[in-house]
Amino acid sequence: MIITVVAIVVLGFALTLRPSSQPQTRSDSLRFNDLVRLRPRPSMATAAQAAEVQTRFAQGVTMLQMGQYDYALTAFHQVLKLAPQLPEAHVNMGFALIGLERWRDAASFFDTAIELRRDQMNAYYGLAVALEGQGDLRSAMGAMQTYVHRAKGDDPFRDSAEAALAKWRDRLRPEMSVSVAPPATAAESR
Repeated sequence: MIITVVAIVVLGFALTLRPSSQPQTRSDSLRFNDLVRLRPRPSMATAAQAAEVQTRFAQGVTMLQMGQYDYALTAFHQVLKLAPQLPEAHVNMGFALIGLERWRDAASFFDTAIELRRDQMNAYYGLAVALEGQGDLRSAMGAMQTYVHRAKGDDPFRDSAEAALAKWRDRLRPEMSVSVAPPATAAESR
């Protein structure tokens, strides 16, 4: 029995050393990756980067809530350097810029957040506020109406959004009534 086992091992070894008469192509071989698809584990740099994004984002939100807009800008700037596709960071950068009354810059960040994620509701709200700051009430109303239309019924900012819309309509009402009136004729001006 020992002789049989040794003979099988030797014969198997000899067969592996003998060149094959048919070349083996890459598609003929079966690899582990063909059987099981594994997601790569995040590297330490990626994990550290994710931790820094979370830390900086939390710092930025805290600074934003405290009204420390310059510090919030610094924190969100760092977040966006590490995670430029994060719509929440763009939104919060926009709100920090609103705090500094940099309306045009704020609107740009809200626009980018909307491009990144169409259902980023607070971006529509912020965009409306930034457009109002620029004096563009019609566009502000459009952005806020989008917010109101898409926001859930129990959204905590829905009432303030509707109040802003009512205020802007009242401010535009005299302008709208003048533009709706027909032009005066030559006979009426005599």
